[in-house]
Amino acid sequence: MKIAEVIQTADWKAEKHVPVINAPAQVKAGEKFSVKVCVGQEIAHPNTTEHHIRWIKLYFKPTNGKFVYEVASFEFNAHGESTDGANKGPVYTETDSQATVKLTASGTFIATAYCNIHGLWESSQEITVE
Repeated sequence: MKIAEVIQTADWKAEKHVPVINAPAQVKAGEKFSVKVCVGQEIAHPNTTEHHIRWIKLYFKPTNGKFVYEVASFEFNAHGESTDGANKGPVYTETDSQATVKLTASGTFIATAYCNIHGLWESSQEITVE
């Protein structure tokens, strides 16, 4: 079995588990810009002790490159856990994250997210470097 066989995809506007990448379609070579990634932009994903997004990873694959590069890894570790019981804790992390990036080549951002109940999900977005 390969990891690609268990990763799920869908349109993020209709599925709450798909990571959403918010980045410009075009940037200038070597200039800083922000890439935001989240889960549940259009349809809220639960953030409870029992059902939550554990992490999001952001990768970049240059158009003419063979390999992907890990850009960022975001962990979400608080989901209302408490010694008083599930969902009685004082803190919940939200699945909104941001990386500041500089590119020298066009390519594709790829995001993966892990739901503790529904597994791995991915999405991608192309970006052009001038």
